[in-house]
Amino acid sequence: MNTLLIITVLVVFFALAFDFINGFHDTANAIATSVSTRALPPRVAVIMAAIMNFLGAITFVGVAKAIASDIVDPFALSSPDAPLIGSVVILAALLSAITWNLVTWYFGIPSSSSHTLIGSIAGAAIAASGIGVLNYSGFTKILIALLASPIIAITVGYIMMTLMKFLFKDMNLYKTNKGFRIMQIFTAAIQAFTHGTNDAQKAMGIITMALIAANWQTTDDVQSWVRFACALAMGLGTSIGGYKIIKTVGGKIMKIRPVNGAAADISSASIIFGATLIHLPVSTTHVISSAIMGVGAAQNVKGVNWGMARKIVTTWIITMPISAVMAAVIYTILNIFF
Repeated sequence: MNTLLIITVLVVFFALAFDFINGFHDTANAIATSVSTRALPPRVAVIMAAIMNFLGAITFVGVAKAIASDIVDPFALSSPDAPLIGSVVILAALLSAITWNLVTWYFGIPSSSSHTLIGSIAGAAIAASGIGVLNYSGFTKILIALLASPIIAITVGYIMMTLMKFLFKDMNLYKTNKGFRIMQIFTAAIQAFTHGTNDAQKAMGIITMALIAANWQTTDDVQSWVRFACALAMGLGTSIGGYKIIKTVGGKIMKIRPVNGAAADISSASIIFGATLIHLPVSTTHVISSAIMGVGAAQNVKGVNWGMARKIVTTWIITMPISAVMAAVIYTILNIFF
C-alpha cells in the first residue's frame, strides 16, 4: 500500500471521526431547549436528533462543495514534485479540529466545530504553501458568514420573542406553556434537521478535498458513498449525546421556558437552513447560543447570564486562531514523517 493511499485512508477515517464527534459535541445545540423545558426526555430527544441529523445530512451538498473549494483550492495543494502535501494538509487540519472539539466538549464549552475546522484548514495550508494558497474571495465569504450569523441570530431571536410576547400576552400561562412544549417537539426536530444540512457537510467537503488532492477525483462533486458515510457518522455521534453541553446551552445562558425554547429554535433553525440554501457554512453552536441570548434579552435582559455569554463569545473569538496554529504545528510534525 503506497503512502498516498495510506494518508487518504487516514483522512477519510478522521473525517468520519470528526463528524461522529461533531454529532455528540453539537447534539446539545438542537435539543438543549426542549430538554431543559422537559418537552422531551433527554434520551428521546437525542434519538430524535440523531435521526433528523442523518436525514438533513444526506439531503444537501452545497456546503460540502464550499468547504472543498472555497477555503483553499484543492487542485493547488499538491504538485507532481510533492504529491503528498495536499493530503498531509487535510490530515493535519482534521487532527487539529478533532483535538479542539474534544477539549471544549470535555469542559462543557459550546465551541464551534465550523470555526475549528475552517481555521485548521487555513492554518495547515499556510504552513505548507504560504498565505497565498488561500482562496481569498471564498475564505472571506465564509468568514463573513461565520462572524455575521451570531449577530443575526441575536437580532432574530429578540424579534421572535418580542412577537410571541405580543401575540400570547393575554393567554393563560399554563395552557400556553403546555402548547409550546408540544410545539418544541417539532421545532427541536427541525433544528436537528437543519444542523445536519450544514454541519455534516463539512466532513463531506474534507473527504472530497482529500480525493481531489490525491488525484482520485477531478471535480468538487460529492460522491454518494461520502454523503452516506458522513450522514451515518453524524447520526451515530448524535445518538451518544452531549449532555455536558446540553447543561450549558439549556440552562446556564438563561432559564428557558417553553415559549423561549420555541422562539430560539425557530430563530436559529431558519438562519441555519437559510445559510445551507446559499451554500454557506455557519456555526450551528453559535447561531443557537446567540438566538437564546436574543430571546433572553427580549424576555428580561437581567435574566441572561452574560458571564456565560462572554465565555461563549470568547471561545468563539479564539477558536479559529488557536486551531490554525495547532494545525500548522501538526502539519510540521507530520511533514517530518511523510
